[in-house]
Amino acid sequence: PEVPAEQILAEPAQRNTAPAIGLAARIIESLDPEAVMGVFPSDHVITDTATYSDLLRTAFQAAESGSIAVLGVAPRWAETGYGYIEFGAGAQPGAVSDVQSFREKPDAATAARYVESGRFFWNAGMFFWKARVVMENLRRHLPTTAALLDGLPCFGSPEFAPALAKTFPQCENISIDYAVLEKTRAVVGVPCPEFGWNDVGSWEALYDLLPRDEAGNVSRTELLPSDSSGNFVYSGGKLVALLGVDDLVVVDTPDVLLIAKRNRSQQVGELVKRLESQKRDELL
Repeated sequence: PEVPAEQILAEPAQRNTAPAIGLAARIIESLDPEAVMGVFPSDHVITDTATYSDLLRTAFQAAESGSIAVLGVAPRWAETGYGYIEFGAGAQPGAVSDVQSFREKPDAATAARYVESGRFFWNAGMFFWKARVVMENLRRHLPTTAALLDGLPCFGSPEFAPALAKTFPQCENISIDYAVLEKTRAVVGVPCPEFGWNDVGSWEALYDLLPRDEAGNVSRTELLPSDSSGNFVYSGGKLVALLGVDDLVVVDTPDVLLIAKRNRSQQVGELVKRLESQKRDELL
């Protein structure tokens, strides 16, 4: 369904997920403190919606009881670009289980150990809780930001937008994982069976979603491949010829050309940081 424009909150500054979630929770809390809210990243693709709906109902029911509930995605490989959720040894797929710990993005060797253990699932950033519960946790663990949010005028009033523009940039720049999830014991999770989840946050992920030719190449432009396989090619209308190369990402835009190994496409962020340090804002 379409969301009415007046129900859409726009952040006046980028302050990470804790203030953004807190802002939404504070408004919902003022209307119905016991309402269960869900947090969903906007760049995910889910193909098995029937299984996913069952998982959502399970997490929702856990949140109704007052818990913070998270979904863990079964890892398909030893990914270093995601955080991980550790479940207990007796955790059952699709059932509510205790969360033992949250782990930050690991190195390759650690990620391999996580996957081999069978107890670690990808943290997909999908959370469920009552509005009251998340605000209570923010007031306890992030009091400065919580006080700023609590001081905002009523949502929908003429005073709200200018007050938000002034107040929100003062909130702490921190993720909900650091601010709340790693500090509270009232967290349960659902280790999910396969439900067709894909985080379209890298060129590798996009490659997995798009149709391929007989050699496994994905192209969003005219492609002339020879002895080349497993490549992802994006270009603004020009012909791209490949000769004797495999498993590359080639992205050609008017001002930047990116060529990378497909299995290292998560590391593009390192190049972005270098451009930021060089103050190449025109390329960002």
